[in-house]
Amino acid sequence: MGKTLDEVKQEVWAHLKETQCVYLATAEGLQPRVRPVTLLDIDEKFWIATGTGSSKAKQMQSNPNVEFCLPLPADNGVGYIRVAGEADAVVDPETKATIGGQIPFLNDFWTGVDDPNFCLLRITRVEIEYMRPGEFEPHTFLV
Repeated sequence: MGKTLDEVKQEVWAHLKETQCVYLATAEGLQPRVRPVTLLDIDEKFWIATGTGSSKAKQMQSNPNVEFCLPLPADNGVGYIRVAGEADAVVDPETKATIGGQIPFLNDFWTGVDDPNFCLLRITRVEIEYMRPGEFEPHTFLV
């Protein structure tokens, strides 16, 4: 018997619960651009920290549609979690302080959440596709 949607969602959040590297796709004109980034899953919401002048920040400002993928290697094959959504720059100082305070590498790149070069992005309007390793039918749901 297959898993319920709630059980599938619990599996997905278990994979994403730790800060980790994912492959983020943005668009520069008609050209997709993919690069590794550190994803922050805080309270089942997705966040990315970057520099305000970075290529990805500029690309998301022009076109907020993004996707990221987390490969899930296992002995019986490779699965993945693919997330599509819209990236929005966070301007609210309280949110930046709350989320920024949970970014382990913040002070490695910025002087703090008030640093003008610090850009916090939240991915919203999220659709998740989850393929378990060794399976061939993905589970898709909205968050």
